Amino acid sequence: MHIFVDNKSGQPIYEQIYSQIKDQIINGALKEDDPLPSIRNLAKDLRISVITTKRAYDELEKEGFIYTVAAKGCFVAPKNIELLREENLKKIEDYIEKILQLAASCNLQKDDIIEMINYSAEEWE
Repeated sequence: MHIFVDNKSGQPIYEQIYSQIKDQIINGALKEDDPLPSIRNLAKDLRISVITTKRAYDELEKEGFIYTVAAKGCFVAPKNIELLREENLKKIEDYIEKILQLAASCNLQKDDIIEMINYSAEEWE
C-alpha cells in the first residue's frame, strides 16, 4: 500500500489518507481481507499524528471499506457491490459537472456534448 501526503494540499491529511486507501480498495489494488498497516506504523511512516491516522481509519470503517479485529488490526472489508456502484456514480456525477463547466466556458451546447460522448462511446464499444 502506497500513501502520499501532500502538505501543500488544502485537503486535510486524514482525508488524503482516507481517499487514497478507499481508491486502492475500489480499484482492486487492495483486496478483500488484506491487512492494513497498523495505525501507529502508518503514522510513523508518514510522519504524522496517530490521531490523524486513526481518524482516517475510523472514516473508512464507518463507510464499510475496512473492518477491525481486536488485537489483530485493520483489514479490507468484503466489497459491497452496491456501495462501490454508488461511489462510481458519484464520481461520474462529479465528472459530468466538470464537463458542463468546461462546455459552458467553450460555449458548447447540450447537443455538442452528446455528440462528443456518442463519438467516444463508439471507440469504447
